[in-house]
Amino acid sequence: MTQLGDFTLNRLDGTAQEFSDYAGKLVLVVNTASQCGLTPQYGGLETLWQTYGDKGLVVLGFPCNQFGGQEPGTAGEIAQFCETQYSVTFPLFEKLEVNGAGESPLYTWLKAAFPGDVEWNFAKFLIGRDGTVVARFPADLPPENMVAAIEQQL
Repeated sequence: MTQLGDFTLNRLDGTAQEFSDYAGKLVLVVNTASQCGLTPQYGGLETLWQTYGDKGLVVLGFPCNQFGGQEPGTAGEIAQFCETQYSVTFPLFEKLEVNGAGESPLYTWLKAAFPGDVEWNFAKFLIGRDGTVVARFPADLPPENMVAAIEQQL
């Protein structure tokens, strides 16, 4: 049975990140975009990371250009935008696809637990400390509205 730790993906800087490094952590996976009406959620995601990171939460951002072409930038442009506009310090990864023929195996796995296409930028999946998907949250749900679910898992 596949678990989060079975995946390895590249960060924005091109370095490989083995997800086994997140073993025993509560992981929030979010597909992101820099030119979306929901882009301000970067701030709320960073707040979650800062507030709960030392308690075991990891926030992982996955830029995606599948929804309205709202993430057209290069890896460097994405990194700079996130740092300068929202002071993002949580890990960001190379662009990927969350639906369709080019869908990342990570998203195939996430959606197996909670079926259905990812509806838009900033859809969220919560992976428990055991490496299995425990919740899915809609794109338009602000990160601060996820606090109870996160605290319950921590």
